[in-house]
Amino acid sequence: MNNIHYAGFWLRFLASFLDTLFLALPIGVFVYFLSDGKWFDFSQFQQNIQMAMSGNVHALDSQPRTSFTWELIFEISILVVTILFWNNWKGATPGKKFVHVKIVDARTFQDISNKQAITRSLAYIPSLLLFGIGFLMIAFRKDKRGLHDLIAGTAVIYDEETTPHS
Repeated sequence: MNNIHYAGFWLRFLASFLDTLFLALPIGVFVYFLSDGKWFDFSQFQQNIQMAMSGNVHALDSQPRTSFTWELIFEISILVVTILFWNNWKGATPGKKFVHVKIVDARTFQDISNKQAITRSLAYIPSLLLFGIGFLMIAFRKDKRGLHDLIAGTAVIYDEETTPHS
């Protein structure tokens, strides 16, 4: 791999959006039904939406009840499914596969380890909690690495067979 082409912010954003549609949403629906509605009080959510649409400024005063246990099951399910995709699709999820990028070790450009995968997933938390700056870093760094990439020692690059020619 002579010429490494790093995936930029908007392409990675699109991949994440697609993963939300094709991974997180179906897993969320499955967990919701598995919990028999105990994970999230959907009726309270609907009521809040109706109040907000009618112009009620107190629509968000009461939030839907959530179950920490079911939330944890959802989050762990997302982590496990994501790592399974990364392992079986050489660092890609459906969204990354669609846009022809993959996650690799930042030094060797080889497949990431399970330790890196778990670290990277958990490192999304500080990337987000710092007002999203950990994700915005991608747009401004030459190597297009976010805080979560730096913490895990990963990079997101174009697949070699689809690398753009310079």
